[in-house]
Amino acid sequence: MAVYRLFRSKAFEPEAITAMTRAYTDACRMLGLSDRDQREANAVAKKVIEFAQRGERDPVRLREHVLQALRG
Repeated sequence: MAVYRLFRSKAFEPEAITAMTRAYTDACRMLGLSDRDQREANAVAKKVIEFAQRGERDPVRLREHVLQALRG
């Protein structure tokens, strides 16, 4: 998954990357995004990183924060 490389380039522990990847995947699925929607998917990834940098590590809460911010 390409997003894993984006998350890995930041300073996150492996468990955080796992949660972030799950949140990203779930958020993209819920938004109906596919691999062809790169611009939108990148926006999701950036929001995941933003909320993870604030300390959120629960994948469900992380996903919900991201969805709320993007729909908001």
